Amino acid sequence: MIHEILPVGQLQCNCSIFGDETTREAIVVDPGDGEDLDTIQDVLARNGLTVKAIFITHAHIDHIGGAAKLKALTGAPVYMNDHDLDLYDHLDMQAQWLNMPPPERTGIDVDAGDGDALKLGTTDFHVLHTPGHTQGSLCLFIPAEQKLVAGDTLFRDSIGRTDLPGGDGHQILSSIHTKLLTLPEETRVICGHGASTTIGREKARNPWLR
Repeated sequence: MIHEILPVGQLQCNCSIFGDETTREAIVVDPGDGEDLDTIQDVLARNGLTVKAIFITHAHIDHIGGAAKLKALTGAPVYMNDHDLDLYDHLDMQAQWLNMPPPERTGIDVDAGDGDALKLGTTDFHVLHTPGHTQGSLCLFIPAEQKLVAGDTLFRDSIGRTDLPGGDGHQILSSIHTKLLTLPEETRVICGHGASTTIGREKARNPWLR
């Protein structure tokens, strides 16, 4: 499995590009705010990959702002949880917070929910609904790769902020304890920003989870 992690956009969101080496199909997770779409395209072209799905962990502008442009370029459907549609409807307001021009919007093609699955080649990607950072926050667990794409739910030594619209401190802790910390401890966690970690490390050392 090809997997490249690209910090993209003004807030350096970690965009994950997963590619199947046989089918040459790809899933792009969180294409950022749209500023670094050329970098994403370069990775796809270098690996000869065709995007089959654009997966959004949550509807904050630094994760979803580039979705419309990437969909226009690739024709791939956009997956997001419908609980974040209201956030997505307020991209203009989010852009004002960051003093950046509002990005284009696109329709959400698939309402991704807890227990859903995507398949890339023979590899299954399991959707986990982990509300708290936003009401529609999602993670992707890939058992065969021992990886979790956590969006802004879980970070190395921290958790996602809950002081923005849709955030809930009790809810995010419940999501982490019931959905994420139950995964194998060797699972590598690709966070929405910053360094990766493992489930075992966060269970042992994350001060927010004690």
